[in-house]
Amino acid sequence: MESCDPVGTPMEIKDKLDLDQNGTPVDATKYRSMIGALMYLMSSRPDIVHATCLCARYQAKPTKKHLKEVKRIFHYLWGTVNMGLWYTKDSGFELTGFSDADYAGCKDTFKSTSGGAQFLSEKLVSWSSKKQDCTALSTAESKYVSLSACCAQVRWMRTQLTDYGFHFNKILIYCDSKSAIAISCNPVQHSRTKHIAFRYHSIKEHVEKGTIELYFVKTDYQLADIFTKALPANRFNYLVRRLEVLLKLILPVYRIRRWHYNLTPTESKFKTPHARSSR
Repeated sequence: MESCDPVGTPMEIKDKLDLDQNGTPVDATKYRSMIGALMYLMSSRPDIVHATCLCARYQAKPTKKHLKEVKRIFHYLWGTVNMGLWYTKDSGFELTGFSDADYAGCKDTFKSTSGGAQFLSEKLVSWSSKKQDCTALSTAESKYVSLSACCAQVRWMRTQLTDYGFHFNKILIYCDSKSAIAISCNPVQHSRTKHIAFRYHSIKEHVEKGTIELYFVKTDYQLADIFTKALPANRFNYLVRRLEVLLKLILPVYRIRRWHYNLTPTESKFKTPHARSSR
């Protein structure tokens, strides 16, 4: 690791990974060991979640192409080894979610990838990147499925936080698809959505009750975009700063004690232009 060159992003955007059936096989045990180490690190490094989960799909028969992408993640980590999550104590406690999807992002199955991020105020506390179980027929459908998954996650978090005395009457979820929001807010089941599995329609009930409120956000401000696909360096670094994942360096202990956590408040990430969805 000390001799490798650091890179700016954990994954290239040129070529998407696939099964690479004609590629040169590599040691599967070593490959799985590297993936296991990265998955352990994902609990504190959300910036490598998508790249790690994508590489983990090919543990059965890894090739040199897959191993190259895994090594790139380690090169990225070497350049950001002194950074990590940073939580400040003086902030609010509002539960908010961001949901996004990459339509037909998998080159092997043409299934979409869901990405979600959940915040307590401005503190990132939960995140996910997962290939969807169903094959979406449109971008709106893929984002609707991702929206439903994000809704299930924030409802679970709401139940857990209720045990600790925190109550949320309304939870905001941001999505960059007006079509997916319209499907969620429409209680009528149309013929164009009847093929979608019933379990994804549970979000409609909670939107109708008012426990979940959906907001449209422009793609430029969609924070969950980092969990769905590989991004250019400038876009990736922008989202990392907005997530406040790597904003603060892990400094020596004596400097932390000297500063006594006197951090300058950053601009709220939720103050983004958005239009409220019609209900």
